[in-house]
Formats: sequence, C-alpha cells, structure tokens
Amino acid sequence: MSELLQSFPDFKPKTHRLLRRQLSLVAEKDLDVETKWHSLLSLVNEAYLSADRERRLLENALDINANELTTANTKLQLFINNAPAGIAMFDTNMNYLFASRRWLDDRKISSYDVIGNNQYELFPNTPEKWREIHRRCLNGETVSNDEDLIILPDGSEAWLRWEMLPWKNAKGQIGGIIILSENITKRKIAESELHIASVAFQSRDPMLVTNAKGIILKANEAFSLATGYSVEELIGNSTSILRSEEHQDPVFYRNMWEAILSEGRWEGNIWNRRKDGAVYPVWLSISAIRDSKNEINHFLAIYSNIRDPREAERKILELAFYDPLTDLPNRRLLLDRLQQSHLHAIRSGKYGAILMIDLDHFKTINDVYGHDVGDEILIEVAKCMRTALRDSDTAARLGGDEFVVLLTDLGSDLGSAGLAIKVVLDKLITLLSQPKIIHGITHHLTASIGVTTFPNEDKDINALFKQADIALYQAKTSGRNRVSIFNTEMHDKFVERVSLGDRLKSAVNNYEFIIHYQPQVNFDGKLKGAEALLRWQSPDQELIPPLSFIPMAEENGLIIPIGYWALNTVCQQLVAWQKNPQTLELCIAINISALQFRQPDFSNQLKKILLETGANPHLLTLELTESVLLDDLDNVIKIILDLRAIGVRFSIDDFGTGYSSLTYLKRLPLDEIKIDKSFVTDLMNDPGDRAIIRSILSLANSLSLNVTAEGIELPEQRDFLAKEGCSTFQGYLYGRPTAIDEFNLFVEHFSAASNAH
Repeated sequence: MSELLQSFPDFKPKTHRLLRRQLSLVAEKDLDVETKWHSLLSLVNEAYLSADRERRLLENALDINANELTTANTKLQLFINNAPAGIAMFDTNMNYLFASRRWLDDRKISSYDVIGNNQYELFPNTPEKWREIHRRCLNGETVSNDEDLIILPDGSEAWLRWEMLPWKNAKGQIGGIIILSENITKRKIAESELHIASVAFQSRDPMLVTNAKGIILKANEAFSLATGYSVEELIGNSTSILRSEEHQDPVFYRNMWEAILSEGRWEGNIWNRRKDGAVYPVWLSISAIRDSKNEINHFLAIYSNIRDPREAERKILELAFYDPLTDLPNRRLLLDRLQQSHLHAIRSGKYGAILMIDLDHFKTINDVYGHDVGDEILIEVAKCMRTALRDSDTAARLGGDEFVVLLTDLGSDLGSAGLAIKVVLDKLITLLSQPKIIHGITHHLTASIGVTTFPNEDKDINALFKQADIALYQAKTSGRNRVSIFNTEMHDKFVERVSLGDRLKSAVNNYEFIIHYQPQVNFDGKLKGAEALLRWQSPDQELIPPLSFIPMAEENGLIIPIGYWALNTVCQQLVAWQKNPQTLELCIAINISALQFRQPDFSNQLKKILLETGANPHLLTLELTESVLLDDLDNVIKIILDLRAIGVRFSIDDFGTGYSSLTYLKRLPLDEIKIDKSFVTDLMNDPGDRAIIRSILSLANSLSLNVTAEGIELPEQRDFLAKEGCSTFQGYLYGRPTAIDEFNLFVEHFSAASNAH
C-alpha cells in the first residue's frame, strides 16, 4: 500500500478541493489544502469505521427489539388462546385477519379454513341482520347481544354472548371490526333442564333432590305427603332420617350405593320410615346427576307406594343377596357361600377354587355404546356363567364388570383339581368368546382370569380373595385375555410392586427426581441440544433407571405429576441457557407419556408452564411414542396443532418399533421422527437394518421431516447415517446422559473443540 501511495503525487488544489467537498460531508469538517493522498485515505477509513460502528449498534438494537417482540408476541398469543372469550379480527371487507383458538373451537371451524378468507364467501347464507350489524360497526358503532343462537357448520346449535366493536389503524381510521364472544351453550342447556325439572317436580310421584353428600336440597309436595315431613323440614336434612334400620342392614345400603356410584342408578324395593315412625315399603329409583366434569354433584330420588308388604319384603330380601341387574349372587351371598365351602374343603380334604374374572376393555364398550349396551352384555355374561357351571358352583357379580366364580369338590389332590378347573375354564372361555349381538351390533369379548385354590396356608377367606386378585392382576399385565394361577412367587412380586408403588408416591412428594441430558448433534457437527431423560434418585443416592419405575407410575397415575414436574424443569433450563451465548440456541426434547398427553387439559397446562417460566416454545420438542396415536387420532392432531401454533415442535419417538402406520404419519403435523437404536446398533453388520434405515430416511425426506438417530456409538454408524441423509445424531459417541452441571461442562468443551476446528 505504501508503494501505491508513493506513486501518486500531491493533488493539485483544484482537484483536491473537489474531493474535499465530497469528504467534508462524511468527515463533518473542512480539509486542509495541503493534505496528502494518504491523509485523505486515512480520513476516509476513519469515517467508514465510524459509520460501521453506528450500523452495528443499530443492528444489535434491532436484534434485541426483535427478540423482545417475539417473546411478547408469544405471551400475547398464549393469553389470547387461553382467554375465556373467543376473539376474531376482520378488515373493512370482512376478511378474517385473526381468530383465537376459543373462537375457532366454539364455531367448529379451522384457522386454515378462515384466515385470509372473506366471511361472506365462507358463509354465503350469512343472515342480513348480521350483515347490517357489521355495517353499523364499520360505521363506528359498538354492538352487543347477551344471548344469540347461531347454527354451526355441522348443523348443530350454539348460544353465544358477544360484543362487536371497530378497531382503528395508526392513522385513526377504522380498519375493521373485532368481535369478542363467550359460549354460553352449557348455561342455556342448564337453564332449560332446570325449567324441565321444575315442571317435573309438580308430578304426583314423590321426588327429592340431594347434593353429593345426601343432604336434601329440594322435595315436592307429593314427597312431603308420603313421608309426613313438611318440605321445610326435609330441606337441609340427610336422607338418613327416612331409613328403617330394622329392615335393611348397612350391607344393603353399601351395595345400593356401590351400584349407584358405579352404574349411575339403582331401583328396587325398600322400607322407609315416616315422620310418625311408621314403616312402609316403596319402590325407589335413584339416579346420579353428573356435572360437566363428569363428577356426581346431585342425586334424584323418585318412589311410589307398594300395596303388598309381603311382596315388598320378599323383593327386599332378594336385593340384599342378589345383583339386581344379572340376578347373580352379590358379594354378601358369595362370602357366605365361600365361608361354608372353605370349611367343607378343610373337613373333606377336597379342593375348591376361586376364579376372579374381569372383562377386557369393558369400559370402552360403555364409553362408545352407552351403559344400556354395557348392561345387556353383563346380562349375557351372567348367562354364560350359569351355562358353564355345575349346580354346586356359584357365579357372583361384585360390581361393574367384575365377576367371581366359586368351584367346590374338585378332588382330593391338586392334579385332579387342576384338571377340573381347566374343564370349567375351557367351557367358560368358549362361551364368553362367542359373538354377542346387542341392538344389531356384534361384540367380541375376552376376559382376564385369576385363579387360586383352597385350602392352602391362608385360612382367612379375605386372603383367598386377595390371592385371586393378585393372579387377576398378573393376567392383565401379561397382555389380558389369559388365565393366571396364583403362586408364592407371584405374591412376592406383588408385594415388591406394592412397596415400589409406596416408595414412588413418597418420591413424588419429596421431589426425588432429576433430569439427565444427553447431547444431540447436527450432521454438520454443531450441538443442536439435548434429550431430557428422567431419573429417580432415592434418598440413599441410588439412581433408579426409568424402566424400573415408569410403568408403575403410568399404572397408578403418578406419571402425570412427574411429567409436569419434568416439563417445568426443562423449561426453566431453557430459560437459564438463554443467558449464555454458548447455549442460547440449544433445544430440549422430552418424551411425553401417552397417559399425560391424553389429559383433557394437557395443552393448557403446558402453555401455563411456558408462560410462567418464560421459556421459548420454539426450543422445546415433545417426543410422542406411537402408542399415543392409537387412541383418538383426531384429538391428537388437534392438540399438536394447538401447541405448534405457539412454536412447540413434535417428534415420533422409537419410530419403526410400534404401530408405524403411514396413514397417521401422513396426517400428523410432525417436525421429526426418531430412528430407534435397535436399528442402529448392528447396522454395519445387518443388511436388513440398513434397508429399514434407508426406507425411514427416504420416507422422512418425502414428508419434509427431520430425522434423529438414537444409539450412535461408532463413527462408522454416524458416517453411514449422514451419507443417507440423517440430520441429527444422539448416542454414546457424543456423550452419555448426565446431570445438568456435567452437561454444561460438556457444552463448554464441545464449543471450544468446535471453535478450534
């Protein structure tokens, strides 16, 4: 450069002044006439550096403002979508600009269908009254309606309370309208039902309503006349004032309430007591009333007098010992017969057996087809049992879909007793498996059965029930539709499981869980983030792996509080990483239990955690196992879309090991799939694994999905996967799962090594 400068003579004054005029605008000062070329060059360079500094300061300010705006926008979006009112925004031509989640759900429409489209083109049959209201609002009016009935796209109706007001742009001009609406359909239905109930209460049949604790809230005049109590005397009292303890013992009432709580209703003959002490028989019908959360909040009782007390007493005694739905013996009669059979077995030396039977997935039948169909199936099951058993045997219904069979006089040795039990089981299973046609629909039933024999070491009949119950549990956990026979090893495992369950409850209360992080690395060698892995650290510092406690946590429901704790912990970690430039862009992936994901409020709970912690949703990936997708795929898609709208990403974990349907993969709005490590471990030696991996990668590429491969331990595995198009790697090649302090040290070393390269 110096040689170049020396080759230029001093500029002549005229030329120099022209250049000076231009540079003075940058330098903001006059230049000396005698300035050399290199002085000018130095001044130009100084001016450039000054301008460049100002540019960088401006860019940094813009970046900070952009991040603040993104965070504020995310929080605003969370607030709007969780607001109790639906919100929609239109321009002056009634084109949709925005619609909140509540607005869309209330109207059973999708954001994809409406945003950017015209209200009148979407709904050409929009009534003129609505068009007139829109015009008034666009002219500056605010319009509201406390009760408005609308017709939804599927033809159903909804009641709304709404307010419509104009919004103004930066120039103060009306830019369109905003509508706030609240769905009051449930309230209107409740009001209608209350009106109907009020009319029904004028009935001649005695009626009363209680709360969930049996306190009388309302009674009609007919009930007052039947009992001798005035309506005022009844209200606020317990229904126990009507009981006749001489005719019904506590077991009767316990059975009655078990039926009400499990089946939602009960009816039959019962003896009641009037205010004057007189006892009289009635035919009583009790129905449970549930609220919007499906919890019982009221009971409705209706009864009528029975003229023949002897018939009433006969029926009451029948109800005390028999199940009213199936006419099988109930628990009370079964226990009495078991007591006698147990004593007989001890005296005679002949074995007996208890078969505890549960219908597989019976709850699904009730949920899908209704309790009426469920009741018909229970009646059919009872018929099968009567057909399969000898006259000396007993089949009883304990409640719900739980049945017990008592077998007696099976033989003097366990071998012959076992053969006799097998004959009964084969016949019973054959009858149960035959198609049951209820209301024109064919149902195929299977059952899980637990078996124990007596007499044995336990002389207590309650212990025999417990043994059969343990065997039944084993049958269920082994895959259902099978028979399990009790043994001492099974008992020991059961005791161990009970102990584990108790310890797990204590662990939840005492926060004994920690999160370990395993690195995930992109194909270009840059650290993408980590997978969060749950560990249980017991008080003695033993680190318990997830496979040892997750199944139990899912079984007893503890996985839900554990899962929310884990989500809160990783969101707090994301916020902590935001303070360090090295970890600013790191993502965290976390596996979500199917049970937790199916919770009705899962989406809202996660949004609440994100809002309270301030975590960036775009840095969080939820990993779902394929089992999540087997139940109500439409609802799964709805939840994923709701959370993706705020930036949360979704991945299918252990892809290829489960259901792996191309149908759901095509429909689901996913971001990523994870190749299970079982395909990676032996891929260098197994052509089949390599073919499967190529197929998964090709499929992911065609669906524009990222792919993470788990279980990478060798460079050769990574190289093969990278060559085939895999985008992210996870495994011992990069690091084992570690606690957060160790992982942060790993990040520092990894970043230093990357910078060195």
